Amino acid sequence: MRRTLDTGNAAITEGAIIAGCRVFAGYPITPATEIAENMSRRLPQVGGYYLQAEDELAALHICIGASLGGLKAMTATSGPGYILYADPYGWAIGSEIPVVIVNAQRVGPVSGITGAPGQGEFYLSRYPTQGGNFETIVLAPNSVQEAFTLTVEAFYLAERFRTPVTLLADQLVTDGWETLILPETEEEIQAMGLKVIPRRIKEGPEFYPATDEIDIPPVVLGHNTGAACSDWTPTAEGYDTEEVEWQHKHAYRLIYKIRNHKDLITRYEAYFLEDDPEVILVSYGSPSRVVKSAVKAAREKGLKVGGLRLISLWPFPDEIFTKTAKYLSVELNYDGQLVREVQRAMPKGSEVHFMGKCGELPTVAELMELIEALLKGQPLKAKPWEMEAW
Repeated sequence: MRRTLDTGNAAITEGAIIAGCRVFAGYPITPATEIAENMSRRLPQVGGYYLQAEDELAALHICIGASLGGLKAMTATSGPGYILYADPYGWAIGSEIPVVIVNAQRVGPVSGITGAPGQGEFYLSRYPTQGGNFETIVLAPNSVQEAFTLTVEAFYLAERFRTPVTLLADQLVTDGWETLILPETEEEIQAMGLKVIPRRIKEGPEFYPATDEIDIPPVVLGHNTGAACSDWTPTAEGYDTEEVEWQHKHAYRLIYKIRNHKDLITRYEAYFLEDDPEVILVSYGSPSRVVKSAVKAAREKGLKVGGLRLISLWPFPDEIFTKTAKYLSVELNYDGQLVREVQRAMPKGSEVHFMGKCGELPTVAELMELIEALLKGQPLKAKPWEMEAW
């Protein structure tokens, strides 16, 4: 193993290389630019290709073309670029093209502040394109090391499910410097529990079965495969059709190949839930690190408090919300996004509350004040622009 001090951007780069990524296309944008810079250096060393596109739209289309040509591909951006992926993202979903998309969230709306963290694309990562009738897979790291492991995992899931996978990070993860452990041999890769699937090829003319099956090799064009691929509603052979019966089959597959194998995707951490806590803090990404410290501090004071950290965001893990309690969703936004899903998933008789920060992490002291208020049944105090207005 190699131990180094590096950023989340470097960790994502190395995770992609180990996962077999050989094409990266992107457009510079803070705080994801260093991923492009690192990939431009690393890919030629392993026989891969780096391309700077004219914009984000072109970048993802290039990655889709590379994947259809038989190579694993990745792109990276931040919120203003992620929204521009809408059209090619739909291509990748509908045509079942594996590709990994990194979004290093920064505070918004729109361009916001380039050097401050945000969590504004929670719902955008679930509905990144038009038309509906699909599910997405989204993973959210909270550290440099996890940025590395979840990048490898993103490629693994993209291949198994034949779909784009989003790594929804934030500026503190991608720009932050921490210890990073990297495997240097195949044995060390396996010892770290990293799963890598080499790219396989689905021979034509069959495009896909209209079922929820996974682990089917993706369609690759050329190479004498005899395959076809289209972003229109396809027949079993991949040709365009206007027959609504095939649309029913296609929509079923795009939704249920993910929903019916949700157990392969769902990842989370639970803190102190064994004794039915009265208050449960819910978070993902960088805020989850402060939340974990706050839960531990509350426990040291004898308070019945627990925590849930979501690692996989979509499909949303409704099944882990089993405790009747007062839930507090801690997010890096003021509008409240994750809190709405918690409200939907929590058991009957529970309460849900929201704590939002904009561009900066909450402190343990702030969270402790809110925890104690909830335990006493008091209303949460907030500044006028921080009210629970979700």
